[in-house]
Amino acid sequence: MDIKTASALHRLRLISLPEALSFPALLIFGSLLMRVSDIDFLMPPLGALHGLLFTIYVVFLLDVWVKAKWPLKRVALFFLLAVVPFGGLYGEKLLKKYEADGVIAARARAEGTVNV
Repeated sequence: MDIKTASALHRLRLISLPEALSFPALLIFGSLLMRVSDIDFLMPPLGALHGLLFTIYVVFLLDVWVKAKWPLKRVALFFLLAVVPFGGLYGEKLLKKYEADGVIAARARAEGTVNV
């Protein structure tokens, strides 16, 4: 894994957790509180924050797709996990594994242990 691919994967991993938590926060604190009480001031900022994080996540996902040459099936899985509430938490766990595997493979290639 080259440095550009590793950094793209790391950026996606960094944005995945806040994006994963912003959607349930929007649903719980924004929508639910607006419906059961008079607290409606949380919806616009939470909606804007989630929209921004989701857009950044999609851009970073497309960047990883291009640089890491992921199959479309994997990209679709990560997109689906971003849409499902708390799905991004599982996606972040998978990204951590992919990132660690890539670092290990890169070190092995650099040391000449593996010829991949």
